[in-house]
Amino acid sequence: MPRLHHLLAFGVTSFAFALAAQAQDTAMAPAAAASTAARPAALADFDAYVDATRKQFDVPGIAVAIVKDGKVVLEMGSGVRKLGDPAKVDAHTRFAIASNTKAFTAASLAILADENKLDMNDRVVDRLPWFQMSDPYVTREMRVRDLLAHRSGLSLGAGDLLYWPATSYTTKEVVERLRYVPLTNSFRAEYAYDNILFAVAGLVIEQVSGKPWADFVRERIFQPLGMGESITSAPDHINPGDDTAIGHAKFDFKDLKPVEPMSWNNNPSAGGIYSSVHDLSKWMNMQLAGGVYTDAAGKQQRLFSAARQKEMWSLITPIRINEPSVPELKAATPNFSGYGEGWFVSDYRGHKLVWHTGGWPGMVSRLTMVPDLHLGVVVLTNQESGAAFQAVTMRALDAFMDAPKTDWIAAYAAQVKKAEGNADDSMKKHEAARMKGAKPSLPLDGYVGTYRDPWYGDVKVAKQGGKLVMSFTKTAQLTGTLDPWQHDTFIAHWNDRSLNGDAFVNFELDPDGKVREVRMEPVSPLTDFSFDFQDLRLTPAK
Repeated sequence: MPRLHHLLAFGVTSFAFALAAQAQDTAMAPAAAASTAARPAALADFDAYVDATRKQFDVPGIAVAIVKDGKVVLEMGSGVRKLGDPAKVDAHTRFAIASNTKAFTAASLAILADENKLDMNDRVVDRLPWFQMSDPYVTREMRVRDLLAHRSGLSLGAGDLLYWPATSYTTKEVVERLRYVPLTNSFRAEYAYDNILFAVAGLVIEQVSGKPWADFVRERIFQPLGMGESITSAPDHINPGDDTAIGHAKFDFKDLKPVEPMSWNNNPSAGGIYSSVHDLSKWMNMQLAGGVYTDAAGKQQRLFSAARQKEMWSLITPIRINEPSVPELKAATPNFSGYGEGWFVSDYRGHKLVWHTGGWPGMVSRLTMVPDLHLGVVVLTNQESGAAFQAVTMRALDAFMDAPKTDWIAAYAAQVKKAEGNADDSMKKHEAARMKGAKPSLPLDGYVGTYRDPWYGDVKVAKQGGKLVMSFTKTAQLTGTLDPWQHDTFIAHWNDRSLNGDAFVNFELDPDGKVREVRMEPVSPLTDFSFDFQDLRLTPAK
């Protein structure tokens, strides 16, 4: 789910991994989850490599699992669950897997499709008659498959502020507000990552199955696969002493500290799962076996059909491939890239990759499968460093592809340095364009009021202690001071400094000097795209 600017910056949307050969129609029968295989010689120093990655990118804890040919090659942890606490990360430590949840939502729909309870080409309005996009044609033509493919015409992360940071809206209220979220592109024209349509997918699962999304995933996926360490709706179900990682962020982009766990109950089908690499090994083995798994009695069962898996792993929405931001990442640049149903697909060294990433407050992750090698790699971390999971994943892939030795830690460190330099340059440009000494054109009382956006709702500006304070009425974390920048532009400095989401706030005045509209945009290019302030059109509430 959100929290992906790190993933964007470190090769996720330039898609530094991938695949080539089509998945086999015939599934390889998986071994029991407990079986293990010896590590290849190329992974002899892997524990030390993971530890070096963790230290390079200031990650308190990393967990990794690798499966090959239906067997567990490696399950390990490095570092601690929380800074200042000696409890170690291990293979059973739970992390928020965020948008890696999307594949579970896609699998849930696949199960229902196999049971002929829905068709992936069903119109969404035939399942949810009240569903509505901002365009009547898109409303009418949106199919269940479209909910999973990021090609709706919505902009990147559109509507994320309805649930990110956590809001008081219900899932149904979030989806009902889609009718006011503007489309910025043609339907099915090009890729733009979204989370909100997975909320719709979750409601379709609920409507068809008669069960909440969380119950369906638990009963139809977690329990059959023996994923007893996986939960939904965390941290509601986390107790003191549980083997669960705490997320960490660099407050103000510099000071590494723990962040409060986020409870995300109004779009869990986009990113609500907490899991361990031990459990995700079972998930990967089932996927690599074409939907087949071994149950607790030792019998082979099928979670979904091979035909449905082939559809999930087929490219639906092409994604443009950019040149790597630094030359050190040239070898990771794919030849093709796109999105299927809940999965990214691309290629690396002549092999097709099926993969996804996840971003959460203080945690980011990556799960990658190489179908023709029957290989799976999952990396979970408790810091917002996409560079760390990329470096570990690439090292693991290379070990099984007899690839030339590459210093991926150095390569991603170079990318981090460039991204941070670009952010510094951006702020310098803002500073250079700022008119020094320019004061607000109105007394502060002139900006006070309640402002309403059609899709988000109300945002209040109040005067407290001689300063302006902005608060998003449905988002407790989005409260902060408006400091004058120049003229009628302020900067919102949020009280929660872990957000790294400060925003320019511009008050547009009418000819009589009254506020006509308020527009916002992130100050830093490193701010997560889910802070989609730029899509807000705030006007005085009547």
